[in-house]
Amino acid sequence: MNTHTFSVVFITRVSRFVLYQAGLAVFLLLTGCASPIGITKVTPEQSYQNATANPLSHAGKINNDTKAVLHRFNLLELYNQDPQQAILNLHQTALKDDRRDLLFALAEMSYAYGEMLPENTVDALTTIRAQDVFLQSAVYAYLYLLSEGKQSLPSPYDNRFREACELYNRALDHGFKRVNGDDLVLKGGVRKLTSGLLTISLVTDELGWKPNDFEAYYPSDAYDVYGFTVRNRTPGLGLPIIGVTNKTSEAPNGGALPITAFLRINGNLRDLQAGRGSAILELYSAYDDSEVVVNGKQVPLQTDTTAPLAYRLNDPELWNVGLKNFFYGAQVENHMLLVQPYQPGRIPVVLVHGTVSSPVAWAEMVNTLRNDPVLRKRYQFWFYEYTSNAPIVSSAAILRETLTKMVERLDPEHKDPAMSEMVIIGHSQGGLLTNLMAVDSGNRFWRVISDQSFESLDVDPLIKANMSKALFFKSLPFVKHVIYISTPHRGSFLTKDWVRNLSRRLMTLPIDLVKGGGAKFAQLSGQVKMPPGLNDKLPTSIDGMTPGNPMMKALVESPLAPGVIDNSIIAVLPGLDIKTGNDGVVEYSSAHIDNVESEYIVRSGHSVQGHPLAIEEVRRILLKHLNQK
Repeated sequence: MNTHTFSVVFITRVSRFVLYQAGLAVFLLLTGCASPIGITKVTPEQSYQNATANPLSHAGKINNDTKAVLHRFNLLELYNQDPQQAILNLHQTALKDDRRDLLFALAEMSYAYGEMLPENTVDALTTIRAQDVFLQSAVYAYLYLLSEGKQSLPSPYDNRFREACELYNRALDHGFKRVNGDDLVLKGGVRKLTSGLLTISLVTDELGWKPNDFEAYYPSDAYDVYGFTVRNRTPGLGLPIIGVTNKTSEAPNGGALPITAFLRINGNLRDLQAGRGSAILELYSAYDDSEVVVNGKQVPLQTDTTAPLAYRLNDPELWNVGLKNFFYGAQVENHMLLVQPYQPGRIPVVLVHGTVSSPVAWAEMVNTLRNDPVLRKRYQFWFYEYTSNAPIVSSAAILRETLTKMVERLDPEHKDPAMSEMVIIGHSQGGLLTNLMAVDSGNRFWRVISDQSFESLDVDPLIKANMSKALFFKSLPFVKHVIYISTPHRGSFLTKDWVRNLSRRLMTLPIDLVKGGGAKFAQLSGQVKMPPGLNDKLPTSIDGMTPGNPMMKALVESPLAPGVIDNSIIAVLPGLDIKTGNDGVVEYSSAHIDNVESEYIVRSGHSVQGHPLAIEEVRRILLKHLNQK
């Protein structure tokens, strides 16, 4: 090369370099000096969202760990264009590659792809339904979390572990949901997955109930819960379910049982591919089971005990019944409301509401108590409903009759020892009814209103029979523990004459009570000493809770039956002296009774049964009751 030629080439190359540098400078200038690779400042909230973004929080989105797996096998672009083909390709790779992160990627990709498909769509490539895509996500997640392999099980500190748990749980919801419906179809059968055909068997042995005992199953996480302070859930694997039971003679109102569905996979990915694998859909009661065993390891079950209770109480009639019963004397067809069907071996806790109230007043307490793993296994909660304007002794007589019939119907051969350890908890007027279940009154109540013998009473036989039920009490042999909450043992200072008169003008007594005695109530004139002011009218519950009422005094003086334990929870408004204070309705001096096993003061208003400290005291008492048996 001569000098001239060399000079030309050199100048040309320099010119190109200068032009390149100039072009790069212009590009950097136009792009604000941003580099192709770099970092951007974000808030802590944005950082967390970026790090945890997945198909559960952002529909159709996969996280960085799954992208890394797809990139490793050059499948990322294919996934963006054809997700199902990318799943098929990675599945074939996972049959030969034992790295556990492939299973996680398959679980997340399947869930994200399932979200892309309409509910009843069938994928053209594999003729797989959207529900089956979600089910295969649950299978992959299970294998990632629990299957044995060359790699150790994932660490619980790994974000993928926590996400895989949720993928498994929520994929079961989508995988077993009825097409175009809100409920679940829990049954065995053959399902078509990427890995081939999966045979599923339904097992309910541990549940204690048969499939035909339920009218419907609903996923708990499909519903928000309101009205409770806390929604009680436990973390783990499995799909929490609201099991709506049929109405039966044992549960005339039906019930809602907290269930957890757990899909157990038998075999590894290669077994499933070869047709040697299978699955078992196991149903567990959240009242009984908190974990399962997989490959010798304890696996906790995810539960939700609040959603079923909220489902059962989501009835406007239940919330209005207290006022309706008090003011209009509405008839109560089923005095006992069961939110869970009767199960032998569980001690009944009967909850008796107060005046102008209803069973829903106990919702907060039951929701909290059932969250205790010991209490929910050893107790069952029954709600007593009654017309709270009727005379207290009449309501107590109905409660006695209701409990006796319940015991005879549910345990006719008296084989269940738990039925003989019954606990009754009463709030306000309900505490008076509760007390009457555990005392032997003798003729104390009759002597209050008459100096003559009861046998000599000359009155209509129906009235005499009703009076016998309402005035002569003997403790129920199956009641072993009673708890009074804000109970006016000596009456309420609010039941003054003007309140009683106003109440009489506003309320209507139950028609059965009026028919049974009201029309012939005048026959008692001259034979019994009626309280002043009744003027031959039937007394109401308000009359019965008047301070100084001799009936109240007779009840306070009636001893508990031998072997029965009583506890008292008393509310006193904040800032008031305990001994002279009150809860706005009942004074401490009225609620206090001597010789109870314990007395616990809560600084609260009258409706203290929902106060966390009162609930905790009831929890303590119930746990102690188990040890006293």
